[in-house]
Amino acid sequence: MTDRLTLLGTKGGPAIRPGGPNPTSMLLDLSGRRIVIDCGLGVSRGLVETGMSLKELDLVFITHLHSDHVLELGPLIHTAWTTGLDHCVSVYGPKGTRNVWTGFLASLAYDIETRIADEGRPDLANLVEIVEYGPGEIFQEGDLVVEALRVDHPPVTDCFALKISGADKMLVFSADTAPFPPLADFARGADILVHEAMLPEGLDSIVRRTGNGARLREHLVASHSFAADAAQIATKAGVGMLVLNHLIPADDPAFTEDDWRAAVAAHWTGPLVIGRDGLQLPCE
Repeated sequence: MTDRLTLLGTKGGPAIRPGGPNPTSMLLDLSGRRIVIDCGLGVSRGLVETGMSLKELDLVFITHLHSDHVLELGPLIHTAWTTGLDHCVSVYGPKGTRNVWTGFLASLAYDIETRIADEGRPDLANLVEIVEYGPGEIFQEGDLVVEALRVDHPPVTDCFALKISGADKMLVFSADTAPFPPLADFARGADILVHEAMLPEGLDSIVRRTGNGARLREHLVASHSFAADAAQIATKAGVGMLVLNHLIPADDPAFTEDDWRAAVAAHWTGPLVIGRDGLQLPCE
């Protein structure tokens, strides 16, 4: 298995539009493990398009419980189950993740019970382990280590950046966050930093399309990072590559990759990738 990062969904926010990208999800192949990071709408299809059989699913990390990061957690596991999943899936998420899963099971109880009785499938409830985590080291297996850092994403308290180390590589995922200086120390020396990003000039079009005006703008500015902020974190951390992800806006044709590159140029001169759905990056 080649060590690589695949961006499955690169859009910030839960809305989807014709021809546009999907909300947040990623697949990291590292140290012999296939690690799903966040489960926004479209994650199941995105994984299949990489060539992964969903019945191989076994390790998932959720950064926080906004819908664009967790909406398809239950459907992903259920779809894997209908594909032939017969082993335990470990899901690591912040406080409340267990409620998301048990609520999903309750909502699909008729279908699950019918398939168990009619198709001879194992009990889906017995195939999932939920581990609710906080700051610090949250996973270790062989040389694979996952650490969590609480970031600043009001009004969400339990939102965590993740640092995943293995096979002599280190990747850091910012999750959703306002500019957060401690993230630079957390990401120090990372080979890849995947950081959320907004374009200031793109906020007006988002507000117009979404329709809740001043309140939405207030949330975006208070809870997220502009591309220039991500670039400054990357420079302070001395990372090998900056990947802009969870893009806001991600589906406005008025803004191109050139706009994103211009937004970081004053603060970051290293390798830069602008996220797009399906993009695969080798962990070299």
